[in-house]
Amino acid sequence: MGWSADEIDTESAHSARMYDYFLGGKDNYPPDQKAAEKVLLVLPNARTIAKNNRYFMRRSARMLAEEAGIRQFLDIGTGIPTSPNLHEVIQRIAPESRIVYTDNDPIVLTHARALLTSDPQGKTAYAEADLRDPGSILNAPELLETLDMSKPVALMMISILHFVPPEYDHYAILDELVSALPPGSYLALTNGTADFAPEEMKRAADVYAASRVPVRQRPKNEIERFFHGLELVEPGVVPIHRWRPDAPSLGELTDAEVSMYGGVARKP
Repeated sequence: MGWSADEIDTESAHSARMYDYFLGGKDNYPPDQKAAEKVLLVLPNARTIAKNNRYFMRRSARMLAEEAGIRQFLDIGTGIPTSPNLHEVIQRIAPESRIVYTDNDPIVLTHARALLTSDPQGKTAYAEADLRDPGSILNAPELLETLDMSKPVALMMISILHFVPPEYDHYAILDELVSALPPGSYLALTNGTADFAPEEMKRAADVYAASRVPVRQRPKNEIERFFHGLELVEPGVVPIHRWRPDAPSLGELTDAEVSMYGGVARKP
């Protein structure tokens, strides 16, 4: 698949591998573990944030498959596979669904086989592409061979935009992606925030920055801008554990413990 082991940088921390560490995974290296432990020192709820981000992905995917009838999904910034993966959630509901995963981290490519295990009625594909260049995603052969871009697609942007370096226009990147989707498509998005625990989240962002992993936390109004021109699904942009919770334990969490907004919206 065009990958070489030399491409994996194991000497520097990486956001996807730190996320894997927070989730209890084993696909991370000492620099990732060291940086993640530093984050946990200043933000003890980092594991709670990561886990609830995964829970939001699953709930939003189920809603899109069950209620909206979406059968095509584009997951950008896939990260290291953590079961259940997006295609597992969706294809349990609609086996014929088609899913394209994208990421620019070579280590994710090494796990692509896990992402490509599709129900025989549907299809999954993995494209190595960079969110900083939306065209590399939209023109990826794997995407064009798997999805019918004339039919609705769910664009999954789960905890990814806040890791795009600050010199890039995050809104322009998302606009280019959404503009390529037909009417009836959906956007599901999460982004970290310092609205509820400003001191702890700032210290965590400083740890990420010191590890050469930029992170952009946003207030609610800036996150709502990502959904401009789209029709937000109830309950709108809210802390992710408050978006259609399906377990009583989610109601016991405070907004400060989760510190991430999420929402789902339809393209008219």
